[in-house]
Amino acid sequence: MFDSLSEKLNRTFKKLTGRGRLTEANVQDALKEVRLALLEADVNYKVVKKLVSDIRDRAVGQDVLESLTPGQQIVKIVNEELTRLMGEARMGLELVGRTPHVLMLVGLQGSGKTTTAAKLARHLRKQGRHPYLVPADIYRPAAVDQLKKLGLEIDVPVYPTEPGQRPENICLNALAGAGREGADVLIIDTAGRLHIDETLMAELETIKERLHPTEILLVADAMTGQDAVTVAKDFNDRLDISGVILSKMEGDARGGAALSIRAITGKPIKFVGVGEKVSALEPFHPDRMASQILGMGDILSLIEKVQDEFDEKEAKELERKLKRSEFNLEDFRSQLRQVKKLGSLEEILGMIPGLGKLKKLGNLKPDEKELVKVEAIINSMTAEERRRHKIINGSRRRRIARGSGTTVQDVNRLLKNFVQTKKMMERFTKKGGLEIPSFFG
Repeated sequence: MFDSLSEKLNRTFKKLTGRGRLTEANVQDALKEVRLALLEADVNYKVVKKLVSDIRDRAVGQDVLESLTPGQQIVKIVNEELTRLMGEARMGLELVGRTPHVLMLVGLQGSGKTTTAAKLARHLRKQGRHPYLVPADIYRPAAVDQLKKLGLEIDVPVYPTEPGQRPENICLNALAGAGREGADVLIIDTAGRLHIDETLMAELETIKERLHPTEILLVADAMTGQDAVTVAKDFNDRLDISGVILSKMEGDARGGAALSIRAITGKPIKFVGVGEKVSALEPFHPDRMASQILGMGDILSLIEKVQDEFDEKEAKELERKLKRSEFNLEDFRSQLRQVKKLGSLEEILGMIPGLGKLKKLGNLKPDEKELVKVEAIINSMTAEERRRHKIINGSRRRRIARGSGTTVQDVNRLLKNFVQTKKMMERFTKKGGLEIPSFFG
């Protein structure tokens, strides 16, 4: 989402880091470019004005102008000020005290509330909680069925909402029945509108008064830019929300909402949605987001993704196979599938320090279609061929190419890359350079 902003900021800082000495004039020129880049990223203009002023106050100090690396000092200052702007510390859910806790999701229609409810339920269940999904949107015909379907997918119980029930009664009945379901957290998917109106707000206020929710979380569409900030302010003024979940952060919008919401509402961003899958919800870390914006990567989030998606036993078995030179195309396919669970390859590259800038180069930009082609080729092989790639002769290669809708050249390329990858991984493993279990313990 922040690619355009990152590129512009890095271009500006590159000019500074190339200078042997900075003057106040140099800093002022650079801050003008920073200001323009932030405004183009759809950051609220009042927020931009305050941010640039704070950076200027620190950047024109003697500790920067007399530093041996003044350009890097300014990058450090911008990083710290962006982090402060977005909230400094990670703010999680406040689930303490008597259960069941009630999490009330609010927002406009189309912001992704229903999907976010399921994502949040999955996240809480992985933390040892017992969530209960409550479909309280009786106006959008598919909302109840959608949540029931998602609940089945993630194996989380869903309150059996029936037509004709009032939203506040649905919520109260679900709260009363939470004990029977063994639930300690209710996640209420409330109704939305295409715009904020009095009827919607009155309904949400009634639910709030009757249920006294632990958290009121606004689900805001990050793709809407400044509109998301306006919506957040309006909902906060009426409901006193406790936090924000930004959905659709994987999109190509300019990203200003993430930089503006905390400053405008005073309420933290608690989670971000980064895809359509129910696993695509991540805790929001202001410091990590600032690092990504400045092209510094986010290796901690990458490690957390690996811990979440990769199985420790499988990792140890993979290391054992590599040490014994038993790694085959079955294992290779399994690893490809695991990597795909982490998200897009471009997103993964962006998390690795130093590669965020390089990924924009054409020869390093990953092609997701290549992974699909590789898996199709391996799927067209017999089990024996996947275990013993050396038996794949000319006629077998032609059959595999026909079966996968590819060419013999594609099959040859895959086998060549597999052999090279296998050798490299075995070499690292034998030298002790590949420590897969270290991600887990």
